[in-house]
Amino acid sequence: MAKHTRKKPQSVDDRLRCLSPHIDGFKTWLHQNGYREVTITELVRLLACWADWSHTAGFDLDTIQTSFVASAAIFQGGKTARAPRGAGALFIDYLRTQGTLPVLKPLPSAEETWPLLAEFQSWMREQRGVVDSTLDTYRSTLVDLLKALGKDPSAYSASAVRAFVLDRAKPHGRGRAQCIAVATRAFLKFLVATGRCPVGRDHAVPRFANWRLASTPRYLAADGIDRVIDACDGEDRLRDRAIIILLVRLGLRASEVASLTFAQIDWENARLTVAGKTRREERLPLTQEVGEAIIAYVERARPRLSTPRLFVTDIAPIRPLTRIAVKCIARRALDRAGIDSTNRGAHVLRHSAATAMLRHGVSLAGVGAVLRHRSPGMTAHYAKVDIALLSEIAQPWGGSLPC
Repeated sequence: MAKHTRKKPQSVDDRLRCLSPHIDGFKTWLHQNGYREVTITELVRLLACWADWSHTAGFDLDTIQTSFVASAAIFQGGKTARAPRGAGALFIDYLRTQGTLPVLKPLPSAEETWPLLAEFQSWMREQRGVVDSTLDTYRSTLVDLLKALGKDPSAYSASAVRAFVLDRAKPHGRGRAQCIAVATRAFLKFLVATGRCPVGRDHAVPRFANWRLASTPRYLAADGIDRVIDACDGEDRLRDRAIIILLVRLGLRASEVASLTFAQIDWENARLTVAGKTRREERLPLTQEVGEAIIAYVERARPRLSTPRLFVTDIAPIRPLTRIAVKCIARRALDRAGIDSTNRGAHVLRHSAATAMLRHGVSLAGVGAVLRHRSPGMTAHYAKVDIALLSEIAQPWGGSLPC
């Protein structure tokens, strides 16, 4: 009877033989960029998986960039399936920093491709005080508009503008459709103001059905807020706790939390300076709870990074948080707390802050001041959840009682 022998699996070093001259330097580079030892070990293991495939497919170090492009069809799917290719991307970045591979020329940005878009963004910052996070949400819509209608605004007819908005909004819900209309209308107003389009061309943008104050705010009850804060207990979640407390106590937006700097905190006067959607600075009270959460994070958990931004990532590469990262932190906190809500982002915590203030007797005007609403009508939205206030203004039923 023939004896079957089991093939001995290759070790990590064996699979990395084709890249071996650069592996030690790669580990050192990862360490210098803030990666932990356990993470470096896992990245090297993943790199070995990718290098083994690359070598088997006939690629070597000289053709590693071609290998990386070809591997996209192999390492696809979920996060785990894509991880070896991600390690390969890090290794290629390392080789470029060392001069082993040429540094690729970055692709032109949307603003470089469409100078009119860059001019619009500059005009919105200077004339309207719009912040970059708002302009980022406009970018994809306006790039599609420029592709569809061309670079010459004088050729934008009312029918073409209307057709673009309706076609662009067709796959989306009402909320996204309104965002598309807002971005297009703002761009056309800029074109009108700079004499590139006829006056009134912005009126060609269709309006989508929206019943003012028809919906009720999505918010968490008091016990839900406490559960979310408690879900961020522990030394490894000091950053998340400080972020959640800023969201649920002061009602900050995700972009405002992400862009918060040390200079905006006035410890002597217990004030926090916040620049909202229109760069208008507002001062909010720095409560004891908020201050203690920030101090705990800065003193015990914040990685050392020469940036004025308060919140940074806690794993390599260390860099300032984005508004998307803040939303993800809020969503994970809601998941850990077991909150069952259709709205699972940072904004539901802003709504919760407003309703909590109303429950504690704060007036609508006071709530509007904290949330920095420009229109009292926006704050009136929260009156629907103040049952005590609604019972005071409820009128008696004027009809006849049923038999």
